[in-house]
Amino acid sequence: MSSLHDATDPNTWGPALDEAVNTISRGGLVVLPTDTVYGIGADAFDADAVAALLAAKGRGRQMPPPVLVPDVRTLDGLATEVPDAARALVEAFWPGGFTIILRSQPSLHWDLGETHGTVALRMPDHPAALALLRRTGPMAVSSANRTGSPAAVEAAEAVEQLGDAVACYLDGGTAPGGVASTIVDATGEHLRVVRAGAISLEALREVAPVLGADEEPAG
Repeated sequence: MSSLHDATDPNTWGPALDEAVNTISRGGLVVLPTDTVYGIGADAFDADAVAALLAAKGRGRQMPPPVLVPDVRTLDGLATEVPDAARALVEAFWPGGFTIILRSQPSLHWDLGETHGTVALRMPDHPAALALLRRTGPMAVSSANRTGSPAAVEAAEAVEQLGDAVACYLDGGTAPGGVASTIVDATGEHLRVVRAGAISLEALREVAPVLGADEEPAG
């Protein structure tokens, strides 16, 4: 059976976070509020839990989930060969609605799906999400919805779509952003937007040279 917990007030959300931490530690799934939309999360280093997350969404291993982190300093523990331009974007837009795809550290013992040696990382700008991540460490988190359906911006919408596949729901009220994060791939010769979202291409370009999704580099 699933449980729904109020996570709107830092002064009273302790028991809710305790339940979420316990759920993650035993390989279960948690729905959590973020600054963009609600996410469905699992321990990034528990392959069975990540597989359960993908199954709950109706998604295959060819669409691995991003990893949410509690601190910018986590970046170098999870990624390698970080370009200076990518680091500048992280410094400008973390915490926030910005996800960066980087080469993952080869020593990491995790299985997020068919990542081809990469990892998508984001630090959310939401107090409840960060409070949880500081206790659990990096979590594999995807939008809290069935694939093909709208991303949940309320906990109740996530419950309706995911039901008992998720053990613990944290209700933090309406997700303030309502738009998924912008994703930039930094693993190629040029930084490129692969999903438009909360951070505009213009804002990205004020920090670093980034190509649009269908844009060709200048000759």
